Amino acid sequence: MSGEAPGTESMFPPWGKVAASVVRSVLSVAVLLTLYSVLPLAAAPIAVAVALLVVGLLALAAIVVWQFLAISGAQHPGLRAAEALAIAVTLFIVLFAATYLRWSEGTPGAFSEHLSRVDALYFTVTVFATVGFGDITALSPGARIVVTLQMVGDLLLLGLVVNAMLTTARRARAARQG
Repeated sequence: MSGEAPGTESMFPPWGKVAASVVRSVLSVAVLLTLYSVLPLAAAPIAVAVALLVVGLLALAAIVVWQFLAISGAQHPGLRAAEALAIAVTLFIVLFAATYLRWSEGTPGAFSEHLSRVDALYFTVTVFATVGFGDITALSPGARIVVTLQMVGDLLLLGLVVNAMLTTARRARAARQG
């Protein structure tokens, strides 16, 4: 007897699967942040920085669609959804941080201070978390537009994508059990 209530054995994944999922999520986040830290992100004119952001967001959208398919077919869809969210949120943050970094390098005065990699990541996370301490602000109209688009993207990612992934995971789990 496993100590679980009858009928719940397949509802919860074994701890080993949970641990493996956590490790994969942590490693995925670490790889994305390491790439952000070491890849050359040269200064770019506004148009180039925004074009690269758009390409990155399109790639993120493709990854999210692929993740929905993976969640639907996963043995443990809840774990797969958690991994997908860790990757999607981190990639979203890294894309905007890289854009702000390039922009700050290429257009002095776009932000209230010159942004280092850490500053750009910090700024992106404060916008994402809706904390907005105000120590770093977008000053140019273009930078303000992109920050506003990030805020809208934050809401879409958190409101729609998270909800849709969790719903997909619930439906996949119900289909497996029923």
